[in-house]
Amino acid sequence: MANGLRRIRSLWRSLLRLERPRLAIVSWRSGGLAAVVLACLLVALLTSWPWLVEPSLRPGLPAPFTVRAPKDATVMDSAALEQRRSQMMPRTQVQVVDERASRQLQDGLDRSLAQVQQQRASQQPRVDPLNLTAAERQWLQNLSPTELVSWERAVRQAQLRMLSQGVVASVADAPLLEAADLQLENQPVAGRSLGSRLIAASLEGRTNLRSDTFLSQRRIEELVSQHGLPTISVRQGDLITRQGELISSQAFDVLDYFGLINRRPRPLPWLGHFSEALAACTVMLLVMRRWRASLEPRQALLALAMLLTVQGFKLVLGVHASPLALLVPPTLLLAQGLGTVAGLAWLAVASLIWPYPLHGLLECRLVVAALVAVLAALLAGRQRNRAQLLQLAMLLPLGAMLSQGLVIQLSSLIGQGSGAPAHWPRGHELFSEALLVAGLLMAGLILAPLVESFFGLLTRARLMELADLERPLLRRLSTEAPGTFEHTLMICGLAEEGARAIQADVDLIRTGALYHDVGKLHGPQWFIENQDESGGNPHDRLDDPFASAAILQAHVDEGLKLARRYRLPRPLADFIPEHQGMLKMGYFLHQARERDPAVQEDRFRYRGPIPRSRETAILMLADGCEAALRSLPPGTTEDEARAMVRRLVEARQRDGQLTGSGIGRAELELVMRAFVRVWKRMRHRRIAYPIPARKAFSA
Repeated sequence: MANGLRRIRSLWRSLLRLERPRLAIVSWRSGGLAAVVLACLLVALLTSWPWLVEPSLRPGLPAPFTVRAPKDATVMDSAALEQRRSQMMPRTQVQVVDERASRQLQDGLDRSLAQVQQQRASQQPRVDPLNLTAAERQWLQNLSPTELVSWERAVRQAQLRMLSQGVVASVADAPLLEAADLQLENQPVAGRSLGSRLIAASLEGRTNLRSDTFLSQRRIEELVSQHGLPTISVRQGDLITRQGELISSQAFDVLDYFGLINRRPRPLPWLGHFSEALAACTVMLLVMRRWRASLEPRQALLALAMLLTVQGFKLVLGVHASPLALLVPPTLLLAQGLGTVAGLAWLAVASLIWPYPLHGLLECRLVVAALVAVLAALLAGRQRNRAQLLQLAMLLPLGAMLSQGLVIQLSSLIGQGSGAPAHWPRGHELFSEALLVAGLLMAGLILAPLVESFFGLLTRARLMELADLERPLLRRLSTEAPGTFEHTLMICGLAEEGARAIQADVDLIRTGALYHDVGKLHGPQWFIENQDESGGNPHDRLDDPFASAAILQAHVDEGLKLARRYRLPRPLADFIPEHQGMLKMGYFLHQARERDPAVQEDRFRYRGPIPRSRETAILMLADGCEAALRSLPPGTTEDEARAMVRRLVEARQRDGQLTGSGIGRAELELVMRAFVRVWKRMRHRRIAYPIPARKAFSA
């Protein structure tokens, strides 16, 4: 038994050695971890929602079984009833008098009567907004105050009687004026004419009616009951639903009548689907962190937020949801920013946790959408600029439309030439879906810079943009620290070749190498590559190894500050401290120990962290080998150069600087050979061209 356990343990260890070396996963703070867990729970709850509150079946879903009517019955047709109600709605709107609107109309009449009093009291001609006739003006002048008050009261009462009956805004002017004139039939001719015009002007184009929903619904119900309720006659043995076919509204009513629709919560199925969705989210995050050790909580939240949005659209749209529009754009965005594996992991989870059962149509469309999304994830990492992404956004919907059309044609051929079923999308629907997907992809390209900045994503196109030597920070480096800039360009060549040798991210390491020493801008003269013979070395004048070590550490700290100021993504900012790791500042440590042998070594080490990716580890090795390779004498052989590089690499390996990078011994050997190849290109011989002597010219 003990021998068997030892063999199993030995086999397990050998399998672990065969596994690709893993990177040190960046730990998450409690706040970020709690937000990710909450997002996973929300996704699981939304996915399992149909099993918690919705009926077990509903119109539009595929029938899970074949059902025949157990007995004769007469079932109310809810769809026909709702259609009859919608048809009656415009003709059965019940309106009631709105007291607030009536008061506003009365206030308008009061203002007109006030203008009448002004005209009567005026002794001189003035602007007449009432357009009084000569007879009306003469009548007003002859009125006593008591008669004027009596006339105004009669006008107000006439308007009030008309308002109590309700006034419609669409009534023509002539009938309105005639109705007002009838209300004032006991007044003198001039007073009757003026009063009716004032009333008509206050009511013209206005209404004091509003619709009453309750009374309108009651009238509809009365009309429906008078005409009889629409019903469905069912005989015993009639086929209600066939397994796999979509449930119609009439079939749903019949199933509900016979009690075959479960409307109660189903705790056990809900718990099963909730656990399934939660486990899928967990596996997705584990896969993302396995392949992207530097995954941040906000990036995980982006993937979960997209999953939550997609699940919501699935619930709202049901069988009408387009898998192509829901799966392809998020997969493309995540594959660009987090890598192909992250995009594929998200796609797998979004495809598997579908809230509703799948039927033949949705299965075929889902398979086509998944294949298109897989293609998008595989191609996303190879697109090096926005123009290529734009081409991809145009070609993917076109390919998806053609693929779905081909699937429909094949299905019709398999169906013995009967054609596609009626519920399958037609040509114009496929074209509309392709336009929708293209529009979503275009919108994603437009919003991509904002998403990249907010969630810290680093797409291939953004890497290319940040590697532009005309970027402000790189221009500062080339002008203020030209020696450091040239040193940076040399390291770029070494690091690129090393990354290419082990199939690491060449674009990432190139861009990271350009920014790894930007912290030297805080004091370029303190670094030897920027010093000239006339100025000397300021460290000699300082004559303090502890202060000199602090200056070297400061170029890392200042570099991180510049990275934050210029909004460099975190994967690029990581190159600044990790290219130095926790290396010793050997020269200044030696100086300090000459003065005090008891000096602790930790005071002359960079604060780290050590490299946490293969790319930053390669840059550390390139940074250490670049000066040594350039200083080799002309007669140095390739073996001697390789031996020197090996000594430098093994020294960092013994010092523990590469333990968290995930780079293996075989990969280190390939990197060292790549460095030597670059050195050979740097020292190639050139032909000595003869330079003719300058001819002298006589005056």
